Amino acid sequence: MMPATRSQSLLAFLAVAIVATLVVGPFFFAGNVSGHDFEFHTSSWLDVSWQWKHGVIYPRWSQWANGGFGEPRFIFYPPASWILGAALGLVLPWRAVPGAFICLVVMFSGMSMMRFARYWLPPRDAILAAILYAASPYALLIIYLRSDFAELLAASFFPLLVLYTLRTVASAPRARVTAALAAVFAAIWLCNAPAGVLATYTVCLLITVLAITGRSSRPLFIGIAAMALGFLLAGFFIVPAAFEQRWVNISRALSSGLRPEQNFLFTRTSDPEHNLFNGIVSAIAVGMLVLAGIAARARPNLSRHPGAAPNSNEERKPPAYGPLLALTLAAAALLFPISGLIWRWLPQLRFLQFPWRWLGPLGVPFAYFLASAIARARWRHLWQILALAAVVGSGLFLVRHAWWETDDLNVLRDAVSSGQGFEGTDEYDPLGDDHYDLPKHAPLVAGPSPGQLHAQGPRWATEAAPRIGIERWAPEEKRFEVDADRPAQIALRLLGYPAWRVEVNQQQVDPSSPPGTAQMIITIPAGHNRVRVRFVRTLDRTIGLALSAMGFIALLWLRLSGAKKEDIHPLGGQDSSA
Repeated sequence: MMPATRSQSLLAFLAVAIVATLVVGPFFFAGNVSGHDFEFHTSSWLDVSWQWKHGVIYPRWSQWANGGFGEPRFIFYPPASWILGAALGLVLPWRAVPGAFICLVVMFSGMSMMRFARYWLPPRDAILAAILYAASPYALLIIYLRSDFAELLAASFFPLLVLYTLRTVASAPRARVTAALAAVFAAIWLCNAPAGVLATYTVCLLITVLAITGRSSRPLFIGIAAMALGFLLAGFFIVPAAFEQRWVNISRALSSGLRPEQNFLFTRTSDPEHNLFNGIVSAIAVGMLVLAGIAARARPNLSRHPGAAPNSNEERKPPAYGPLLALTLAAAALLFPISGLIWRWLPQLRFLQFPWRWLGPLGVPFAYFLASAIARARWRHLWQILALAAVVGSGLFLVRHAWWETDDLNVLRDAVSSGQGFEGTDEYDPLGDDHYDLPKHAPLVAGPSPGQLHAQGPRWATEAAPRIGIERWAPEEKRFEVDADRPAQIALRLLGYPAWRVEVNQQQVDPSSPPGTAQMIITIPAGHNRVRVRFVRTLDRTIGLALSAMGFIALLWLRLSGAKKEDIHPLGGQDSSA
């Protein structure tokens, strides 16, 4: 690792802070950019913040989705981004939260890339790589056109993922490298599930290349162990998300327009908006691939092969050139229709939806090769111009074509505070439900009206509608009383889901649903009834928590084990940052 002084580290931090400020600069004048996923993420932040204020520390059920009928959104969507967004909402005005989120993540992205690049490059060149990664064209596309805050957060960990994967061949203690790689791997899964799939295949690719070129099984051993530990650490999310897919319409995640074959570079469909966006992302992808490829070829590389340090206490530097070039070529191949069979047959790869998501991992070799070329290539001034044109040009173009809104967050906030709710998500809709057919502005609890009773015949024409009193309507518990002159069916503004337990007069009952939706219907006997509906912990959630606890214990053991080995066989401080 190239040593970095405190002043150089401060310089790197200031550089990425300036870049982050420039990236969110338009937000100060034009408001928030409302990309494809803006409403989904910001509504999640508002929902989580509201639930925190009502005592739910880790939400699983989205209270205000589907107009207040709810959905199990937080079981299936990783927690890191919605926790960070909700936390920022507690200390900042909501209008400022998206910009603050982006600013923090862009800064972390830059420092993450700085940590990666200074392992092979001098500090000044590593700072340049950090800037190029933090403001890469694909990162700007995520910010200005997609508003995918979770993917942006996950991408900030990719330089660390690649770094610790490459270090599986180094002389650092295996325990420390395994623990570091596992922690970063788990962090990506807890940010964004498609990014987690990307991380899994990225690690598999890199350790295979390292094992073949180094003729050693060490990278395979450490990489597989680290991924297994990472899955354990994220088990509290991954296990329920995987198991409970059978309870929702998860296949809608691959509905028309969201399938890989419809999103390869330069693919055209019957949707003009889809074609416009695909053209933009295709141009960005080609530009990044061309620059990364030429830069990898043009620069005199000092790290094509690992070299033993003169001091035996220093860590043997792992190779960078070959694995990064392999990652670039693999990402390039997967962006085009020629890789269709791979997308069809590799496990879970289709759930990436968009092949151009591989531009996330590609950002690491893009920034590294380009920074190295600027520092050492013969035509360094030309490379400076190309890098500036790629970053600034794409940024200006995307800012001009972004959809700027000043009132979206206020509308969502009012929808939550008023109890009106917001739109739900197709793939998180419980089985049997079509959330577009749910009744609008439904009461929290409703019984048969006098008109409905009259329609059932003269026997009930004089009956009064059930009298309903709501005691508590919290995110994970509903309590109310019903006085009815006869048995009746009560309709709740709530979707049925296996985790909901319904008790009438302390006796568990099975709710029903009307045809076409999963709205919860509860049958009650005549007389006074006390009804309680609770969102309980299912077995899969308990198993996931137990696995995460085991993973955390294993992580601590690895860290302590690595520290003891380092005390016995010092590595000159090189591995202390693992």
